[in-house]
Amino acid sequence: MVHSAYDAVELVSGVPGRIEAVASHAGKLLVAASDCSLRIYSAPAPADGEIRRDGPYVLERQEQRLWRRAPSAMEASASRDLLLSLSEWVALHRLPGLETVAVVSKTKGANVFAWDDRRGLLAAGRQKRLTVFRLDGGREFIEVKEFGVPDMVKSMAWCGDNICLGIRRDYMIINSVTGALTEVFSSGRIAPPLVVPLPTGELLLGKDNIGVFVDQNGKLIQDGRIIWSDTPASVVIHKPYAVARLPRHVEIRSLRAPSALVQTVVLRDVQKLVQTDNCILAALSNSVYGLLPVPIGAQIVQLTASGEFEDALALCKLLPPEDSNLRAAKESSIHMRYGHFLFDNGSYEEAMEQFSESHVDITYVLSLYPSLVLPQTHIIGEHDKLQDLPELARESSDATDEMESYSLQLHDSDDKSTLESKKMSHNALIALVKYLQKKRNGIIDRATSEVTEEVVSGAVQHSLSLSEPYKAKKPNKKRPQTHRSSVARELATVLDTSLLQALILTRQSSGAIDLLKGLNYCDLKICEEFLKERSDYMVLLELYRSSDMHREALQLLNRLVEESKSEMSNIDFSKRFNPQMIIEYLRPLCRSDPMLVLESSLYVLERNPTDTIELFLSENVAADLVNSYLKQHATNLQSTYLELMLSMSETGINPNLQNELVQLYLSEVLDWYKILKDEGNWTDKTYSPTRNKLISTLENNSGYNTDTLLKRLPQDALFEERAIMYGKMNQHLRALSLYVNKLHMPERAVAYCDRVYEEGAQQPSKSNIYFNLLQIYLNPRKAEKEIEQKIIPVASQYPGLQRVSSTTKVRGGRMGRKVVEIEGADDTRFSPSGTDNGRSDGDTDDVSDGGPIMLNEALELLSQRWDRINGAQALRLLPRDTKLQDLVSFLEPLLRNSSEHRRNYMVIKNLILRANLQVKEDLYKRRQAVVKIDGDSMCSLCHKRIANSAFAIYPNGETLVHFVCFRESQQIKAGRGANSLKRR
Repeated sequence: MVHSAYDAVELVSGVPGRIEAVASHAGKLLVAASDCSLRIYSAPAPADGEIRRDGPYVLERQEQRLWRRAPSAMEASASRDLLLSLSEWVALHRLPGLETVAVVSKTKGANVFAWDDRRGLLAAGRQKRLTVFRLDGGREFIEVKEFGVPDMVKSMAWCGDNICLGIRRDYMIINSVTGALTEVFSSGRIAPPLVVPLPTGELLLGKDNIGVFVDQNGKLIQDGRIIWSDTPASVVIHKPYAVARLPRHVEIRSLRAPSALVQTVVLRDVQKLVQTDNCILAALSNSVYGLLPVPIGAQIVQLTASGEFEDALALCKLLPPEDSNLRAAKESSIHMRYGHFLFDNGSYEEAMEQFSESHVDITYVLSLYPSLVLPQTHIIGEHDKLQDLPELARESSDATDEMESYSLQLHDSDDKSTLESKKMSHNALIALVKYLQKKRNGIIDRATSEVTEEVVSGAVQHSLSLSEPYKAKKPNKKRPQTHRSSVARELATVLDTSLLQALILTRQSSGAIDLLKGLNYCDLKICEEFLKERSDYMVLLELYRSSDMHREALQLLNRLVEESKSEMSNIDFSKRFNPQMIIEYLRPLCRSDPMLVLESSLYVLERNPTDTIELFLSENVAADLVNSYLKQHATNLQSTYLELMLSMSETGINPNLQNELVQLYLSEVLDWYKILKDEGNWTDKTYSPTRNKLISTLENNSGYNTDTLLKRLPQDALFEERAIMYGKMNQHLRALSLYVNKLHMPERAVAYCDRVYEEGAQQPSKSNIYFNLLQIYLNPRKAEKEIEQKIIPVASQYPGLQRVSSTTKVRGGRMGRKVVEIEGADDTRFSPSGTDNGRSDGDTDDVSDGGPIMLNEALELLSQRWDRINGAQALRLLPRDTKLQDLVSFLEPLLRNSSEHRRNYMVIKNLILRANLQVKEDLYKRRQAVVKIDGDSMCSLCHKRIANSAFAIYPNGETLVHFVCFRESQQIKAGRGANSLKRR
């Protein structure tokens, strides 16, 4: 990026003594020398308020001994015509007469100051103090705040309400209102702190040879830094450049990342760098140089000629607003040059971005790709017509010249084949795809608007024709050809057709399919031939689909699926084309063209039955119709269809279909059972996939007919299925008995109790389900009697059902001969009755008649489900020889819970009693109300004196009425209420 951004011009030379400070005002130079004098230099010709480059400046005026000590810093305020200087203190002089306006005595000994010209605020650093002053009326400074700082301030600058300070080798931010001090970071190991304000309000902080950009709060700005070739002594900002004073030269770098080197000005012994409105002043020991900026237009020409297009475009933004047309033309020309440069060097994506920024028409960009086949339209090769439509083709004259010159270069090229292969390279096509996709939305929107306008126009013409029924009409079936109204659609056709080809050539078939799925204007004939040549059948199918050519698409699919089965077929080809493709194609056609779906379903059903059934389910085809259809054509798929339907339907399926599915499962399980029984390998704990499905369906559904299924179950097997159906019939005792005595699965019995309890927690009839299980464990004979009583209707209806035998294998502990009396078992709190004969229910019957008890299982159930079982009833069932130690895990939480409830009930009772007493006390107080009746007491209804008449008082204690008036008012209210009820 090295170019001439500034011209170094010597403005003043031969200054007596050493120059200590320099400033400019109204086009004049103010030079403060070491002899405490101020010299004012002016240009040979009128300067119009700016530093001029025509000839050296001449001495106009000299003020001897303006200061007692040579100033270390000086700044001129053009808006206020003031000169601020720092020598012994901060002094303020009026310009151009140099009259002393104010001397801030409190700044005596200050070493640095910062001036905010917009707000008239002055910050001065003196020793370990920082003082803020405000200029009042342009004549005196008023102290606003004073803050203590850790050490002497070496550099500082305003940044909004904050002041950035360079103290020791650290940077700090202090709030000028609150005095809050925040550390930022260190200034490095070599250089002292350097704070430079930016016009945007941000800061540039020096860290050795690096300048770091931070915001007003000291937070780092991303990618914000400048790396100098050496450690700068001072830096000034002159947008768009940063100028640094280095030991051997002045270095100029761009403010735009990555802050490349722009220019190096060889000036040795530079003491000061000062920014003015139109240039930068460089003060040497005895002379002053002006770094005058080269005109922006000249810099743009330099950068463009050297290939620095991005920097040239950045400088275009700095052109004056009144030259907007010139700026647009230059930007378009630079974008075109930059695009061609990038395209020739293989940076295709960046080139397309430049073409897009230059607003060149897409037909010109497509001309760089000669292998693409474009449709014949009115816009190809007719750029003159596009000039009338700025929305479709925005080209400046410079851009047109660039296009023509580049086209000549293409025609004059010696190696056209190499160029063509370059244009059709993969990366070039990828860039073209992105470019066309970026342009597509606007062009498609305009084409859609044209279609809408034609539809509206046709509707208006049709309504007009209907309003004139007797007017002679001429039939016209052709589409009206209006080139002016179809330009956008033709351009959309060119774009979509070329975009489809580019996507295919870059192997982005998925992108081409997405293009065709949406609104598109692809040329059918060109795209069809192109896709057939490249055998891209997936995209071709989508092309047929988008053009509503469904029969052609299905014919192609059937052919491709058949070819995939041949031995000569490619493996990848067979993976891509299968019956599933036909199913997915038929899915959206189920409602729009059901006849076509029915014609193709038989072929797919034979090859991919599961997905075909899923198609029927997902498209809401009548279930009864599909079921009867499967019965006729694919009986083996009937259960699969019903399974999928049951799993996909949230509300379940028809009870008849549920029953049919269960019957299918049961038939298959019975056939499997007979085979294993004949082989002698059958046990009730043997499961097959179909039996698992049967059990799951029986548990999770209730639409089947249990009576019909129970008739089909064998009497000596399938006890789990029988138990599930008993549960559905609320025959819980019988179901539990099967789990315990037949299946020998106590854990399944407990799980059954948990499920029944949780499902019917609010129903008292189901809350004793655990007691039923205890009864089976501890009193099998009594449980068997209750089972017989509850299933008499079932047994009488189905005489084939056998009573479950209660004789089981001994699983419980031994029966002790001594009985240990359990104290408290007959407590009235746990017993439904207040009397007890001292015997447990477990001892009332002979054990040998009902089968051995299962004491261990019973105790485990009591310890795990103590909060769901009635304690008194459970204790009655236990044998008398049960040890109290075995009941600790049951009684301990039960008694603790009972005691806790008793305490809670007592607390609630006392609280209710206390509330009752408070209500009674309030009632007594209200009944003690006193009403005073005197000769002035009036009735609130008739407004007459009450005197000695009977009276009534309202609950508020203040409203008095005659008793007769009160009674009449109540009768009136009662009559109005009756009338309102009649009206209703």
